[in-house]
Amino acid sequence: MKNFSLLLFLLTALAAQAQPALWRPQPWPVLKRYDQQHLTRIALPLGGIGTGTVSLGGRGQLQDWEIMNRPAKGYSTVLTGNTAPFFAINVLEVKKTKALLGPLEAHEYQHMEGRPVDHHGLPRFANATFETAYPFGQVSLSDATMPVSVRIKGFNPLIPADAESSGLPIAALTYEVTNTSNKPLTISVCGSMHNFIGRDGSKNNKSWKGELEPQGAKQNRNQFRQENGLSGIYMYSDGVNKADPAWGTVALITAEPQGVSYRTSSVTNAWENALLDFWDDFSDDGQLTEKAQSADEDPMASLSVQKIIEPNQTQAFTFFLTWHFPNRFAWSNERVGNYYTTQYTDAWAVAVKTVPQLPKLEQKTLQFVNAIMQSSYPAEVKEAALFNTSTLRSQTVFRTDDGRLFGWEGVMDDVGSCQGSCTHVWNYEQATPFLFGKLAKTMRDVEFNYAMDTTGLMSFRVGLPLKKGFGGGVAAADGQMGTIMKFYRDWQLSGDTDFLRKNWLHVKQALAFAWIPGGWDADRDGVMEGAQHNTMDVEYFGPNPQMQLWYLGALKAASAMATAMNDRSFAQTCDQVFQKGSAWTDANLFNGEYYEQQVISPAGHLIAKGTFSGFNKVEQNDPAYQLAKGCLVDQLVGQFMAHVCGLGYLVNPQHVKTTLQSILKYNYRASMADHFNNMRSYALGDEASLLMASWPKGRPKVPFPYFSEVMTGFEYTAAIGMLYENQTEPGLLCIRNIRNRFDGSKRNPFDEAECGHHYARAMVSWATTLALSGFQYSGVTQTMQFNNQEGTFFWSNGYAWGTCTKKKQANKLQIMLTVLHGQLPLKNLEIDGKRLNARSLTEGESFAGNI
Repeated sequence: MKNFSLLLFLLTALAAQAQPALWRPQPWPVLKRYDQQHLTRIALPLGGIGTGTVSLGGRGQLQDWEIMNRPAKGYSTVLTGNTAPFFAINVLEVKKTKALLGPLEAHEYQHMEGRPVDHHGLPRFANATFETAYPFGQVSLSDATMPVSVRIKGFNPLIPADAESSGLPIAALTYEVTNTSNKPLTISVCGSMHNFIGRDGSKNNKSWKGELEPQGAKQNRNQFRQENGLSGIYMYSDGVNKADPAWGTVALITAEPQGVSYRTSSVTNAWENALLDFWDDFSDDGQLTEKAQSADEDPMASLSVQKIIEPNQTQAFTFFLTWHFPNRFAWSNERVGNYYTTQYTDAWAVAVKTVPQLPKLEQKTLQFVNAIMQSSYPAEVKEAALFNTSTLRSQTVFRTDDGRLFGWEGVMDDVGSCQGSCTHVWNYEQATPFLFGKLAKTMRDVEFNYAMDTTGLMSFRVGLPLKKGFGGGVAAADGQMGTIMKFYRDWQLSGDTDFLRKNWLHVKQALAFAWIPGGWDADRDGVMEGAQHNTMDVEYFGPNPQMQLWYLGALKAASAMATAMNDRSFAQTCDQVFQKGSAWTDANLFNGEYYEQQVISPAGHLIAKGTFSGFNKVEQNDPAYQLAKGCLVDQLVGQFMAHVCGLGYLVNPQHVKTTLQSILKYNYRASMADHFNNMRSYALGDEASLLMASWPKGRPKVPFPYFSEVMTGFEYTAAIGMLYENQTEPGLLCIRNIRNRFDGSKRNPFDEAECGHHYARAMVSWATTLALSGFQYSGVTQTMQFNNQEGTFFWSNGYAWGTCTKKKQANKLQIMLTVLHGQLPLKNLEIDGKRLNARSLTEGESFAGNI
């Protein structure tokens, strides 16, 4: 043993007597298991809401380093090779050192010069599996040549109604090592990474080999620190521009009380000697020797923990990655910042403040996940609802300095996809309002106070930094009507009538925009007829079910809000327009099987400014890109939202049921093998899906662009509509088909793509739980509702959450409502329309009754 390392070992042992290890993860639940043949695509994002993430791969690798204010799929902080960040294990007694990674796969072998993937030259474990119940990820590694097995556990706290605790810039990683031999073993686990500050993947040089080599690190420095029982390496830069989005700090830390050794640098990395020098040092005895001076602009730092493990015993080695990158620009030319960086001075401060809280935060996260796990929802529903919440922690979503929530539609590999918290996309998702109500309200604030101009036109993409009426100047018909329904939903969930009162004139103005000359319903007959820009990225001309039902839902929501505001005249107007529009829709758009479009040429008609995007070059006499007589997968999206909001039916209930049956009849494909698709493919081969549209009565020559595609957010919308109409088996079939496509081998289970990774629309999947449980909550009337189905059901209103258990006993239905988190104002509990007088509950309290 090296003398210096021995001294360090003794000093850390003495320190341990004063400060015990701060956290050991508890046993974690498992919702889904992936065998070795289904690991390639798995990447579980570790990070908080608005903080960026690094992902835990299915074989234990850390990948997709997206902590520097931009998407970075496939980015490992370095040119593809051995020096990407990794963890390794050393078994002293058998002189074995391996990277804590599962095996390579056959398609990863070929490369122009033998660097096909990261860590290609490092010894790996032969066997790997992955288990998860998001946000918990666990990788199991084993190898016949090793006297140990390893379980890698990674998570970041996720607690509904607590955005602060769910927005931490930390990846907690524990390596549980089991001694499978019959003698004690000296085990070391070590994390190594270059200081990559300034090098976010956006600045590259092209080498003579044709590869893009990441640039940007300059005078980066590593410093070993110890504080409050934490030991680790603090990474900063003296040379990177402090206004650069890639400028910030990173820390690799452990709370282990003894056996800690470190290096703040290796040797100069010419001919990959930095890795060679580290490997030799760590393989010698599992402990590290500090270098006298730093090498390279991006010095390689390593942190090791050594322990003795008795036969058949398990020891945990816990590490934390923290980060702090304050300069987010998003879709702005000016800095908009990151809320999370206003809470800490740097990455070290993140660890000092956060690590002591982890036992409590883990317990609360476990309580949330276990409540879902123990619910009576089918497995595919739990998976769809829970796994898609990961999108809230991806680079799709961020919070500006002031705490407001914004979102791209999704993210491409290294840039955001479609800026502006797009109204017509974000209309669909239900995870934010039902899990983080305060964040949802910030989005409503932006829509009605910044995206909307003085005429009532709400730009469907909002600009940054925030300015009144700052956006693209085009209103989406579905987007604008949907925001009115979302405002109603969020008012009901919060019970915050002051919020409604403050914004009522703007909500009212947003609806009245439909009635301007040349607008969507200038004659107020309840029928949308103008140029209707929408989520298909085209304009529909003439009445169609998609826009029409959003409009009817907005009218109904506005009427209820007007009544609450004592604006009786406006409520009456909304009611009258709704009644006419609803009757007309059933009489004129329902064709006996589903609702279709009546195409009306815009030629000769006044088209209001801001309702036509100009994106599509169409001949007005014969407009292209229409739905016409097609059967659209989400034609009932407005009805779906009305059910979520508790607004009842917008059109004939029997027509709704028949339409959903027709969608299954005409749009369902048990296999895509014979399907022609001229656009993007999100379902392939023998995969089952729901097509965007079908034309049983004949297809237009040039339909709307995405007609032949398959996109999960739209599939969920139709499937959830089926669940609401008690077409349970067809609905579950469609949901199951979606999740089967994200099997870890073909696609990442934590990344449902549409126009980019982690697409916001897919978070509509949270509503699967609402439909099956019948859950609705009004903070205005303090009433909670469920259907009468027996079982235990998780619920959340965005401010509190818990479970409701219903069990038949003799001729009664016994009800137990429990609050696991937050405060629940409650006066009435309704089960299938039957009311119980209830009382407000606080965390840990329950209410019982019979009906």
